[in-house]
Amino acid sequence: MSYAALAGLFLLPVLLVTVLAVVRRRPGPRWWLTTAVTIAVLLVLTIVFDSLMIAADLFRYAEEDLLGVRLLLTPLEDLAWPLAAGLLLPSLWLLLTPQEER
Repeated sequence: MSYAALAGLFLLPVLLVTVLAVVRRRPGPRWWLTTAVTIAVLLVLTIVFDSLMIAADLFRYAEEDLLGVRLLLTPLEDLAWPLAAGLLLPSLWLLLTPQEER
């Protein structure tokens, strides 16, 4: 299985939870901005620190299982994990927090 397929399988339930949260709770602009900034920070940190770890040869990827797109040294597929975290946690918070507490 390629890294992209694994990332897609991992992101699918996260996207479903996010859609459910957005449809049920209709978050305002503040939620969207906070979530977007969080995801952007996570993506930048992942690109920087993955690149450093790859440069230090702490781990390697099977090149035949990669799409070939890299940001610095970070394969594009590696960005699925911070994207998932940045979407899933705010979405769960939105779903699980009573409306009057938000």
